[in-house]
Amino acid sequence: MITHLKGKLAEKNPTHVVIDCNGIGYFVNISLHTYSKLSDNETIKLYTHLQVKEDAHTLYGFSSLAEREIFRLLISVSGIGTNTARTMLSSLSPKQVREGIATEDVALIQSIKGIGLKTAQRVIIDLKDKILKIYDIDEVSVKESNTNKEEALSALEVLGFNKKQAEKALDKIVATQPESSVEQLIKLALKNL
Repeated sequence: MITHLKGKLAEKNPTHVVIDCNGIGYFVNISLHTYSKLSDNETIKLYTHLQVKEDAHTLYGFSSLAEREIFRLLISVSGIGTNTARTMLSSLSPKQVREGIATEDVALIQSIKGIGLKTAQRVIIDLKDKILKIYDIDEVSVKESNTNKEEALSALEVLGFNKKQAEKALDKIVATQPESSVEQLIKLALKNL
C-alpha cells in the first residue's frame, strides 16, 4: 500500500494534483481542504489512501494524517463512498467534521451536498464512539465549546434571521475565530447576513 508520496508538484488543481516522484507522475485526488494547504513549493508530501477496485486503482491525497484518518472513518460508513467523503472534506475542515460527529450536529453534516438526513444520522451513529475514542474527546467539553455558537444562533433567530443562513454564517466565523465571545459572533454574523 502506498502510504505517502513526496515529490515535485507537476500539476495542481482544486480536485487533483500530479506528483512527480523520480520521473513517475502520480495522479492524486484531493479535497479542497488539502488544496488550500498546498503551497506552490516544488516539493510536496501528501499522505495517501489507495482504493483498489476491479477497474481502477485510485489514489487520494491528504495534507495531514488527521484528514486521512477522518476520510478512512467516513468511507467505513455504509452509503459513504470516496467521492462523498472527499466532498465532505471539501465542504468542512477535518476538525469541523470530527466535532460535528462528536456533538451529533446532524444539521452540519446534512448541510454537505449529497448528504441527506438518514445518511447524516448514520454517519453520526456509526462514527461518534470511534471519534470520541480516537481523539480522546470528552463529550461535555465538546458541547461546552459550542455554547457560544448556540447562544448566538438563538439570538439571531430571535432577531428574525433564517436559522440555516445564520448557522452557516456562524460556522464560517467559528472556523476562523473559534475563541469568539457570543457578542463577537453575533456582530460578525450580522455583517454577513
